[in-house]
Amino acid sequence: MQFSRIRIFILLGIFGLAALTGCGAGGSAGSDRGAAEGIERYLRALAAGDVNRLVDASCAAWEQDARLELDSFAAVSVELVDLNCEQSDQEGDSTRVSCSGKIIANYGNEVLEIDLADRSYAAVYEGGEWRMCGYR
Repeated sequence: MQFSRIRIFILLGIFGLAALTGCGAGGSAGSDRGAAEGIERYLRALAAGDVNRLVDASCAAWEQDARLELDSFAAVSVELVDLNCEQSDQEGDSTRVSCSGKIIANYGNEVLEIDLADRSYAAVYEGGEWRMCGYR
């Protein structure tokens, strides 16, 4: 009887460690989805016109460029359509991300569609999460 209790505690301990390890893996530099999510977060903030979220989704070196990019959409209505990003290749704490979908900018009588597939996005792992850090 004693042996069964010990075995149960050991198994619970192993499952507990496995669960904790699994929860931590999603945001690490080795995550295969984290960089794509970081770029998606940046693009959503850009479309929403939210400077605070945009800067938060940017690496330190890109913050000023992010503000300039947001300013370029200041006088228009922006919509993000069918956004989907995928990580291409990773080199340490940086990676390239490719996206599909469109940014639709409405300038009143004129509508501009920006195809997100026309650019390759640079993402870096900074401050514990993947952040937008320019174009490649």
